[in-house]
Amino acid sequence: MSKGARIHPMSDVQSENIGIGTSIWQFCVILPGAQIGAECNICSHCLIENDVIVGNRVTVKCGVQLWDGLRVEDDVFIGPNVTFTNDMHPRSKQYPDEFPETIIRRGASIGANATILPGIEIGEGAMIGAGSVVTKSVEPGVTVVGNPAKEMKT
Repeated sequence: MSKGARIHPMSDVQSENIGIGTSIWQFCVILPGAQIGAECNICSHCLIENDVIVGNRVTVKCGVQLWDGLRVEDDVFIGPNVTFTNDMHPRSKQYPDEFPETIIRRGASIGANATILPGIEIGEGAMIGAGSVVTKSVEPGVTVVGNPAKEMKT
């Protein structure tokens, strides 16, 4: 277990790569290859797979699964029950040779229950509205809402 991280005894943290000051709450599963930065808050009932990199000061609210291929930069907020996907054509017991990389850039925020399709990039400081379905990359600083998510004009 990583030194300097606060890990709830009712979580299953297999990774040694967890930064100082990070809190991991109950009922989380973190696989051995996952990398989590410093001062993060991983709330209860989260799953983080092996090929996932989480930066510093990231908040992951309850009920979120971070699947292989996800890259989360510093200062990102991921709201409750956000759904990430990593396979465009999922079939039972049929796996791609590699999973597409999905990137959430520094300072982006993703609202509760949003769905993020694989292989896209959410730009620095972008805002994803609650419940939105993000089917394509989002430019830096842009707010998107809806299904499919579209830029909100101000």
